[in-house]
Amino acid sequence: MDNTDTNTVIERIRYIMSRLGVSQREFAVRIGLDTSNLSKYLNGHIPVSDALLNRIVVNVGANKQWLTTGEGLPFAASTRIVTATMPGIAVTDQTTGRGTPVYDIDVTAGNAPRAMLFTDDRISGWVDMPQLLDPASKLVTVTGNSMAPVINSGDLIAVREVRDMSLILWGEIYVVLLEDYRMVKYVRRHPDRSMVILHSENAAYDDIELQRDAIRELMLVQSILHVDRRN
Repeated sequence: MDNTDTNTVIERIRYIMSRLGVSQREFAVRIGLDTSNLSKYLNGHIPVSDALLNRIVVNVGANKQWLTTGEGLPFAASTRIVTATMPGIAVTDQTTGRGTPVYDIDVTAGNAPRAMLFTDDRISGWVDMPQLLDPASKLVTVTGNSMAPVINSGDLIAVREVRDMSLILWGEIYVVLLEDYRMVKYVRRHPDRSMVILHSENAAYDDIELQRDAIRELMLVQSILHVDRRN
């Protein structure tokens, strides 16, 4: 790899760490590497090797093609968005504290920053589905039909904070927080690098072209829980 390729691969490794929500030390443990050696890789003091990429692929399920070239998705297909149907919002009571927390907020309304959204007093319960949900994510409600039928009004989505907004996984679904409001959309690449395209699943909604620096925060949608409201 030349220096440009190496730097890009390092950025993608850092994105994997961000997506997993782990520190550099925790990531080193996950992939079975000495922390000081990982630091040398990430700082460019040691060239990124095929052996390092294989460690990441085997231990955290990353997609080697994406790590190497940026093509495809960061993780294997088994870690992409999964859809489940729930008989109503089947959450445990507020004292359980087990599983993924459900927050009593609508992520498509309002303009409160992420830090104000996810406070303990907003937790209405937990969904204990470890086979589907990452315990580090948060469940919130969606209203509106711009993403139907992929996400219907009243569905729950599991979201995770994006720590480095310079690394966007193009074509994935995000909660996009703007100055005045927030929305759930596919985020697509724009020919102008300073902009992004927000795309709806529902064809009745037009694409939105948005200045990239207008985005205050991003949350990646990891899972969708379709809520069956039939009696």
